[in-house]
Amino acid sequence: MIANMSENQMLVLVIKYLKESKRGSLQQLLDELHPYDFAQLYRGLPDKHHHKFLTFLTPNQIAALIAELERELQIQILHKLGIERSSKVMDLMDNDDVVDLLNDLSVDKIQEFLNAMKQEESDTVRDLMSYPADTAGGLMTNQFIWIKEQATVREAVDKLKLYASMSENIYYLYVINEEKKLVGVVSYRDLLIAHIDDQISDIMFNRVISVLVDADQEEVAQIIERYDFIAVPVVDNEHTLLGIITVDDAIDIVIREANEDIEKLSATGKSIDFNTKALTASARRLPWLILLLFIGLVSGQILNSFEETLDQVLALIFFMPMIAGMTGNTGTQSLAVVVRGIVTTTVDRKTVIKLILREFRVGITIGIVCGILILLIAYIWQGSFILGIVVGVSLLITLIIGTMAGTIIPLVLYRVGVDPAVASGPLITTLNDIFSLLIYFGIASALLTHLL
Repeated sequence: MIANMSENQMLVLVIKYLKESKRGSLQQLLDELHPYDFAQLYRGLPDKHHHKFLTFLTPNQIAALIAELERELQIQILHKLGIERSSKVMDLMDNDDVVDLLNDLSVDKIQEFLNAMKQEESDTVRDLMSYPADTAGGLMTNQFIWIKEQATVREAVDKLKLYASMSENIYYLYVINEEKKLVGVVSYRDLLIAHIDDQISDIMFNRVISVLVDADQEEVAQIIERYDFIAVPVVDNEHTLLGIITVDDAIDIVIREANEDIEKLSATGKSIDFNTKALTASARRLPWLILLLFIGLVSGQILNSFEETLDQVLALIFFMPMIAGMTGNTGTQSLAVVVRGIVTTTVDRKTVIKLILREFRVGITIGIVCGILILLIAYIWQGSFILGIVVGVSLLITLIIGTMAGTIIPLVLYRVGVDPAVASGPLITTLNDIFSLLIYFGIASALLTHLL
């Protein structure tokens, strides 16, 4: 029955069970749902039903629900549950998720929750919170299964059965020596095909790809993507195994970094979503736009400088928006390519030179094709071959400049240690407008006598 129900039908049924206090019926419904569905139901419920809905859930269900919600709703749930019940839920959550949640609370609240949690869980969370949030240490979990290298396959399988429910990932067993240093890894598949009395050291994979505990989160995501890992181990400088980072955390990193880059590329700098208030959204957009407004005044001054040229050849005005727009578009395209490439590729001198040369060739190719096309259009439309030459050559040069600006500016920022995404699309577009107008009217002025 549940499989054929729409989200709205399910929501109506949940509200009915809540109003009639049918706890058993609600649990029977929830038993067939995934945590994501819990979250969708919670978001869809009117606020007045949230508290009762939470009282009908088990601590495990609340832990699963919190993991699927955005931070604002997570904190809202903690307040509704109170310290005592919230701490019991946190004991059941993945430690890395608890760390992420607590990092957004006040110091006093953090201490209250940690003091109310089980001592073992609390100590683990405190250790994880000692690492910066955007590093491997801040992302890792200690819920993984390890085995000593002298153990047998039988012992490894027994340990898997014993701790499977407590581990985030059972596809890999991490092998350590007597000093707790990471020396190998064994997959679940390796255990299945090995003889039950084989020693782990004989079947383990010795070359283990790992990340240092202070590695940046983007580096972690790149390694997981590069090697198609389900999880990657985290070690310290002595190669002592400290924890693991799973692929779902890597996906969260990629989405978070992509959102941040999109915000910066659009010159907002901070998150703006469907629920952001108009005044807040305006305040986040205005600083960049005001700066670009003043830079844009330079374009007006350029037009004023070439007023005589415009007065004598009015047809130049028709092609001005196209020249500026095309230049800004190519710059933004190159900027997006570079920002995405910096996240997914190791940037060295060879890579940078190769990229610049590639984008230069792209700029020339695009410029030639578009330049010839607009030359023909200008000639047919205005009946002036010289005007076509002015527009076509201007477009060729400005498209090359726009492409190179969109490539070089973010690379320079990256080189000096500044986030390249701050080279926002509007900024690149505004600068390219200035370049394109200078070139367009410069060429037109030089050929003014021929145009007349």
